[in-house]
Amino acid sequence: MNPMRAICLFCGSAVGKSPNYREAGLALAAVMLRKKITLIYGGANIGLMKVAADAFLEAGGNVVGVMPKSLADREVAHDRLTAMHIVPGMQERKALMAELSDGFITMPGGYGTFDEIFEMLSWNQLKLMQKPVGVLNVNGYFDPMIQQLDRAVREGFLRPEHRELLLVDTNPEVLIQRMEVFLPVEAEKWIDRLKAGEI
Repeated sequence: MNPMRAICLFCGSAVGKSPNYREAGLALAAVMLRKKITLIYGGANIGLMKVAADAFLEAGGNVVGVMPKSLADREVAHDRLTAMHIVPGMQERKALMAELSDGFITMPGGYGTFDEIFEMLSWNQLKLMQKPVGVLNVNGYFDPMIQQLDRAVREGFLRPEHRELLLVDTNPEVLIQRMEVFLPVEAEKWIDRLKAGEI
């Protein structure tokens, strides 16, 4: 079992057009609060990030923000969090979020959200860390991304065991349960096989 004491949420700085996105953010917050899991996120006071953070704060939960100074200076930082870490840049932001978290959940978002989830998957693939990465697939938002990853496997650019590094579910409680029993891929084995020309 992987105890999920803190989960990092990657999601949009917009709330999206469907009310389902906001509802999913509230549902995820409710599950995490019930399990007494701390929310780690980008620290913003806008979009789905704000929805989840506010739900936590209103229920007395712990919320930790991590924000680059450039964004904090533009007054998009949430001012009521349990803790806020101001860091020099985006890479330091992702590194600290990874350090503080036991796992990651991604909800709908744009470029920044996709960047964050794929960096965490890459770190797992290279065994720079061994933490579960999940997607809460609201409204089928991530279906095209999942299809692309499956194509990458079929075309020989992504190993099937690395495809399994991404956990996908539509139910936040089930997703967290799957994260708790996540088993990492042994990096040395696939790298050695790659060097030997076996894959």
